[in-house]
Amino acid sequence: MSETVARTVVRLLADAGVRTAYTVPGESFLPLLDAWEAEPRVRLISTRHEAGAAFMAEAEAKLTGRPALALASRGPGAANLSIGVHTAQQDQTPLIAILGQVESEVRGREAFQEVDLASFYAPITTWSREPWRPEEVPALVARAFRDATSARPGPVALSVPADFWSATFEGAVPHVLHPQAGPDVVVANAAEAVVAGAVIAQASQKLATLLATARAPVVITGPGERVGRDSLRRASEQLGFGVYAAFRRQDSFDEDHPHFLGHLGLGVPDSILRALRDADVVVVAGTRLDAVTSQNYRYPLPHQHLVMLGTGLPVPHHPGRTTRLEADPRAVLDGLATQPGAMTKRDWVPYHDAAREYAVPPDHAAPSGETTKGRVHPASVITGLREVAPDDVILTNDAGNFSAFFHRYWRFRTSHRLLAPCNGAMGYAVPAAVAAKLAAPERSVVALVGDGGILMTGQEIETALRYDAPIVVLAFQNGMYGTIAMHQAATQGRLAGVDIGRLDLAAWARGLGAHGLTIDDPTQIDATLREALRCGRPCVVDVRTDPDVIAPGRRLSEML
Repeated sequence: MSETVARTVVRLLADAGVRTAYTVPGESFLPLLDAWEAEPRVRLISTRHEAGAAFMAEAEAKLTGRPALALASRGPGAANLSIGVHTAQQDQTPLIAILGQVESEVRGREAFQEVDLASFYAPITTWSREPWRPEEVPALVARAFRDATSARPGPVALSVPADFWSATFEGAVPHVLHPQAGPDVVVANAAEAVVAGAVIAQASQKLATLLATARAPVVITGPGERVGRDSLRRASEQLGFGVYAAFRRQDSFDEDHPHFLGHLGLGVPDSILRALRDADVVVVAGTRLDAVTSQNYRYPLPHQHLVMLGTGLPVPHHPGRTTRLEADPRAVLDGLATQPGAMTKRDWVPYHDAAREYAVPPDHAAPSGETTKGRVHPASVITGLREVAPDDVILTNDAGNFSAFFHRYWRFRTSHRLLAPCNGAMGYAVPAAVAAKLAAPERSVVALVGDGGILMTGQEIETALRYDAPIVVLAFQNGMYGTIAMHQAATQGRLAGVDIGRLDLAAWARGLGAHGLTIDDPTQIDATLREALRCGRPCVVDVRTDPDVIAPGRRLSEML
């Protein structure tokens, strides 16, 4: 039986478990859109901007651990989509980008909106291709799915000439295969590499011996879905190691656990880094050792033994001893948790207490007795949200200085989920919240975003309304690009180009059809947040903050 390439591809991906496709429709893939609309197993989500589509796909994949799909047209559409693809690349998120391309007969002639998309996407994907014949497309889609879920998960891109979609496909429909496995291999889950059971046992034993004999071992944990939150906790309790959360991975380990040592994010004080500095063994589990987590590549120190645990992870340059354990971190940690015999107990209390003290808001940020010129302190909103948010809340976080208050003063439990861009992409939070609510409609979803980020992709609030995704958006408005202002003040002693207009974001939200609320007094925090969470429709809370409160413990006026 023959069918179009478009129909074959849609059936292939639906059979593989894809249930949502995010897109801004384009004329370079019209037959594909028609095929998606006809497939009852897949929901086609039309967004207001390609960046929104990419961020939604990235967030869904990050939340579920399964590859998600974003579609965009040639040239401008593909360029708009690329910011979310780069986010997936830096976060190791399995994302499939299918890009429409110019017709094959005019390819290479600088046709209307033509870009060499395979080359354009190559630096920000694990795999980027463009077929030369229509019959190649289904096999390339199957490979794209496989490579997105390979040893190191990440985004893949496939650009397809517009005329290929309507071509007839008569070959055998390829199956989506996971990475090649041998007879002793078990599949941990769709987003993890597969490894032999014998290798798992050997890696667990080797790491258990190293941790048990170490003086002060610490583990830097990556995404909870990758390492296994319960596996990590049990292994820590069995072997007595301390745990740091890598940048924006705070939902991987309970921050109230006595072995929690802190979040290796931006602006980390020496009190939090003390346990990392005192460690003799540093295990990095399920994540690459990026610039932020390593504090601009200062850690691990030369005398420390670095262990990279995970599949497909790049091993950073380290002058000291380095061990690479190429194995599924969840399975290895499961093995650690069941290691027999008496294990070394260590006292992490002083280090954990330092992390707890760092997360206590200052007295002047408390809801009562606050003086911020008629505006609220960001920390008081975060602590207020902690009081009213459900235990299983999903939090999506944008980029900007407002996020420093969130990362410092929110107390993460493993029942929470955090979706945030490790590449610092502005405009992530609102689209990510929409995707999270569509993927997990039974859970409350709260987006935290600055006034800079919300006007980059905040129009996706209308998408939330259209697809019945009642999210809550907390928009921290200080009238400036705060991160840049802080760096200018610190390095130049003056500001340039950072002021942006103050808007009525609640009225703007109502114009999009959402519910709009405002907080400009600390006494409004509790009631307003409760109303936002229970209103049952997309809601934007315009949080008016003092621009002088530029970061936790810092005032802009004192820096200039």
